[in-house]
Amino acid sequence: MSEFIYFDVQNISYLSMALPKEFQHPYDFDPKYSKSVAYFSMEFAIHQPLKTYSGGLGFLAGSHMRSAYDLKQNMIGISILWKYGYYDQIRKGDQSMDVLFQEKLYSFLEDTDIIFTIEINHHPVAVKVFYLNPKTFGTVPIFFLTTDVPENDYLAQSTTHKLYDSDPAAKIAQTILLGLGGAKLLDVLKIDVEIYHLNEAHALSAAFYLYNKFKKIDEVKKRMVFTTHTPEEAGNEKHDITLLEKMGFFCGVPLEEVREMTGTEDSIFNHSLAALRLVSIANAVSRKHGEVSNKMWSSYDNICKIITITNAQNKRYWADKELYAAVERDDNELIRKRKRTMKEDLFELVADQTGQLFNKEVLTIVWARRFAAYKRADLITADPDRFEELITNKKTPIQIIWAGKPYPMDYSAISTFNKLVHLSKKYTNISILVGYELKLSRLLKNGADVWLNNPRIPREASGTSGMTAAMNGAVNVSTYDGWIPEFAKHGVNSYIVPPVDLTLPVHEQDHIDHLNLMDILENDIIPMYYQEPDKWIQIIKNSMLDVIPYFDADRMAYQYYEKVYTY
Repeated sequence: MSEFIYFDVQNISYLSMALPKEFQHPYDFDPKYSKSVAYFSMEFAIHQPLKTYSGGLGFLAGSHMRSAYDLKQNMIGISILWKYGYYDQIRKGDQSMDVLFQEKLYSFLEDTDIIFTIEINHHPVAVKVFYLNPKTFGTVPIFFLTTDVPENDYLAQSTTHKLYDSDPAAKIAQTILLGLGGAKLLDVLKIDVEIYHLNEAHALSAAFYLYNKFKKIDEVKKRMVFTTHTPEEAGNEKHDITLLEKMGFFCGVPLEEVREMTGTEDSIFNHSLAALRLVSIANAVSRKHGEVSNKMWSSYDNICKIITITNAQNKRYWADKELYAAVERDDNELIRKRKRTMKEDLFELVADQTGQLFNKEVLTIVWARRFAAYKRADLITADPDRFEELITNKKTPIQIIWAGKPYPMDYSAISTFNKLVHLSKKYTNISILVGYELKLSRLLKNGADVWLNNPRIPREASGTSGMTAAMNGAVNVSTYDGWIPEFAKHGVNSYIVPPVDLTLPVHEQDHIDHLNLMDILENDIIPMYYQEPDKWIQIIKNSMLDVIPYFDADRMAYQYYEKVYTY
């Protein structure tokens, strides 16, 4: 075991250091990937037992860490060990949604015995470090920081209790821990990191730590890169600059110097805009998102180049091997047989959660992702009469499953979730599931015939759930947003809801999208599934073959080294 380490916040001095061999990668680096990278992310979706994620950002980060391992890259991950995770999604007595914060226990994480201090809001805060061994889940080494230790008072301990705490000061403290704390950990370990990769701007305080260390902004920029996931300027994190200074976000850099470095002239500090001015290069997460991002930030000066590296998901973890084997043999009956088995596995869970018995022969539509207004979970139900006709058709029946976690304080999204719960009480072929985490996500993608994705354009930066759905024989039906324009061939490997005029009022866009979605379901998908089963299987095969290899995370992990880390 390593010795306890105390790290002096201001003087960057090491009182003791011993780096255990078990922290090292279990492979020799591929020469193409020898440059050392530290990947900072507020969340990682690695495996079902490790509940340190909320949704898409974590799913993406988890796949990246797996592919980095597969490619033998010189990368480590840095994150926070959330005591209560994001939250546990449970039900109230009437089946509507409730939120439970329950302590998580992780016997498979290794205690490094490393403790160092950082300063948050003028108070020293002890940071303890846990380690995810690469061999546990097949990832690069990942370090998790926690402040939930006896050395801290309760307020400091609570910094690492809840992912995305709704209290602004608490959330700022979390970003300080990830950025400043993560950067300090690298120095504690004496790891010579060449690239600091910020997955979103949460860890931006690392830039000010590096500025204190090197005293030159150019030395900061050449070490830092940034991935932006938010396709709207208004959606990017902002805080009062004086509150950030008071909390210690700027690591003691004088406020006027911070303003000069980041181009901040008023009282509002835009984290993403500052990141674009403090890194060497940034990337959007789909081609469409790249176009949106460049347009969105084009009026601002002194920002870095924004390129595109489309998100992807790790095939090794997500794709059903038996289904791909059937596709490679071009055996339609074997594909049907395997898909029925996958549906049965999902329907067992449906029955367990809801008491509803679904039929493996019936076309099953799944909508599953974070509940948020722009994702429009209930779009298919917008016309009650038309929906009634669709859902009660006995000749060509359908089944619909919804799942997803709203932010626990997003009461509008929770209301939509609950509206669907109550709708499911009316129809035996509608089910609303709770607990949308990695395990349920896999079951839903395995069991879906149709993967429904209908966000308002251009609100979805990437939307990677459709990639893993395609890897498991689910046909994407989607609006033309995120990754879909790079993949979709309408009527060949997926179905596209035609783009609407974005200058129209939002309610008119929603109405047109609803009409077009219903037309596709009623006139194309449902008749084909029942009347032309071989044609349906061909679309499944096209989808499964087209999603690989470009939307496998191995390609993405390669492109980060090719386009970003060597920029």
